[in-house]
Order: sequence, then C-alpha cells, then structure tokens
Amino acid sequence: MTSPESYADLRIALFSGNYNCVRDGANQSLNRLVGYLLRQGATVRIYSPTVAEPAFPPTGDLVSLPSLPIPGRAEYHFAMGLSPRVRRDLAAFAPNVIQVSSPDPAAHRAVTWARRRGLPILASVHTRFETYPRYYNLAFIEPLLEAGLRRFYRRCDALVAPSESMAQVLRDQRMNYDIGIWSRGVDREMFHPERRSMAWRQSQGFGDDEVVIGFFSRLVMEKGLDVFSDAIDELRRKGARYRVLVVGDGPAREWFENRLPEAVFTGFLGGADLATAVASMDVLFFPSVTETFGNVTLEAMACGLPVVAAAATGSESLVDDHVSGRLIRPGAIHQYADALQAYATDAALRARHGAAGEARSREFSWDRINQTVADTYLRLVRRKVSRG
Repeated sequence: MTSPESYADLRIALFSGNYNCVRDGANQSLNRLVGYLLRQGATVRIYSPTVAEPAFPPTGDLVSLPSLPIPGRAEYHFAMGLSPRVRRDLAAFAPNVIQVSSPDPAAHRAVTWARRRGLPILASVHTRFETYPRYYNLAFIEPLLEAGLRRFYRRCDALVAPSESMAQVLRDQRMNYDIGIWSRGVDREMFHPERRSMAWRQSQGFGDDEVVIGFFSRLVMEKGLDVFSDAIDELRRKGARYRVLVVGDGPAREWFENRLPEAVFTGFLGGADLATAVASMDVLFFPSVTETFGNVTLEAMACGLPVVAAAATGSESLVDDHVSGRLIRPGAIHQYADALQAYATDAALRARHGAAGEARSREFSWDRINQTVADTYLRLVRRKVSRG
C-alpha cells in the first residue's frame, strides 16, 4: 500500500446497515458523503443490505449484503455477514481504507477482514444504539450493549461522530482514543424561512393566528413520542392555546395518533413539501435523546423556528439555550411544557430565537463537512503506510 497523494488515490469500501432501504438522516448523510467523494475523484464501493423497493436511488456502486428484516421493524435490515461472493468482490475492489457505519455482523467481519490486511478502518457513529432498549422495557441490557459497542469501536483506527457532545459521550464511554467530528449539513436551498406558507397551513386546518407546535421525524418510540405526548398534555392543562402538527410516518404512528387525537398528522413528506411543512410551523418540539446530531433540529433552525429539545447529544451542539431555543433535562415534562407555553404566548420571543437559530444554521455547509471525512481517510492511510 502506497501513501495517497490526493483524494483521487482513495479506494473506499463503505459498509452501511441500510444505505438506501430507509430514508433517514444517517442514510442520507452517507449518500451525500459518497457523492462528495466521487466528485473529488475517489473510488467508492458500498456494501449494504438491499430491498426490492428502496426509499431512494443509491449514490455510487452498491453491492448487496446477505440480510434479514429486523423483527418488528421490517423496513430495516440486519446485515448478517460477508458471503463468499461479497468477499470475492471486496478482494477484487482492493480498497485502501474501510468505513463501517453500523455495528452489525457484516461490519464486524469487515473490520476483521481489514485488520488482517493491515488496512485502516474508520467507524462513523450515527445513533446511540445503547439507548434504544430503554424504549422497549429492556434498559437492563444497556451495559451489555455498551460493552459490545466498545469492543467493536476499539478495533477501529478512528471514529467520527456528528457532534462534539456525542464525541464526548464516546470518550467518556472509552470507545476509542481517536475521535473526530463529522458534522451534518443542511440544504439551505430547501430549508429556509421563505418556505413558510399560510396557504399550506390553511389547507391543514390551521388558522393564521394559531401557534403550531411541530414534530417531524420517523415515528418510532425512541424519538421520545411518549415524552412529547405527556408534555403536550401538561401544556393543555396550563390553558395555553396551540395546535400540534406531526410530519412523518413509521411503526408508532397509530400509537401516536391515538395518544394525540387532536393533532394533525400529514404522514411522510419529502423534499420541498417537507421544507414547506417545517417552515410553516411556529416552534419545533423534539425531545429525543437518541440523536447523535439532530438533522431535524438543524433543518428547523434553518427555517427560522425556535427549538425546544432535550439537553442531550446532538441538540446540545446546535441549540443555544435561551438564545435559539430551550434545552430541557430529558424527561422533565413540566419544564418542557413551561418552555412551550413561553413560545406559544410570546410572538416576539419566537421571532428572536428563530432568527438566532437561522443564523447559526448558516455555519453548516455539506461540502466543508464531508471534506473532513476525506481528510481523515488520508490521515489514516498515511499513518498505516508510515508504520509499515
């Protein structure tokens, strides 16, 4: 292996859990990264589970991994390993750096394959997997899951996390000693305050003077749907005037609709339709603690919305408390309701905090952000070469 002189010398094998099976923030970030790398002249090959009807076309060359649908979440697939066919393809591709983005069996095997050949391995961290069990009454297994993740990540040469707050969590958990930041960007041609549409609001049954508290994400319990619902109940008891708008779909939609029967549910929206819906909200309420960055938060900020979010990884690196929104202790229902009530009753506060968030969102350029990953590849390959 020779030392690369430029991005064009990189041959990257990227292992993804669900590269384009589902449209979520992690998958879209990986596709954007691959697009950027290809434009810089790098050679990239993606290894991921595939499905008959993917959520969107993949960016780059995609090789299908053997996989099984995850029970109860069949839209996601679990990559089972590296078949002989995949191993032959990987050997023929001859990468000089490996990236793994999900700690599934295929990624474990890919790490072993790379280590045996002396290839550098970068792991990108996209979600706090160890927190998921608490939403399914299995919190007692979190220490075991964290230990398993530590073993996986320590076999990699470096990690990249979407935010400094998440990077610090990984350091505290002793996951690795080389942890950088691969942030997230926002498409400012898509998400901006001018997308706000009073006609769209009216089409959804909202009056021009009604304060719309919004939520947009995949509708799964780990996004904090229970906390959202409980805080809205408390806000109603306070006598505040508001309406709730939920944008998105997922396996917990029926539960959420039953829990909030007066809310407006649009189902899945994408592209310009999503941007219009977000900009037409008045405040975003996003109490999830599983985010490593918070694409939802950044997109809402770009649309000029104040954000009420959990003081947790992701949002802590985006929202400036009492400046562009409120950061509330996770699960603090009454404090969430107090923050929402303040925005529901004070238009000037909404405007001031929304403008501050929109200004902050301008710092997140996709090309600049993805360049940091390309630079990390070069650093890791050169370090391997120098060590022989």
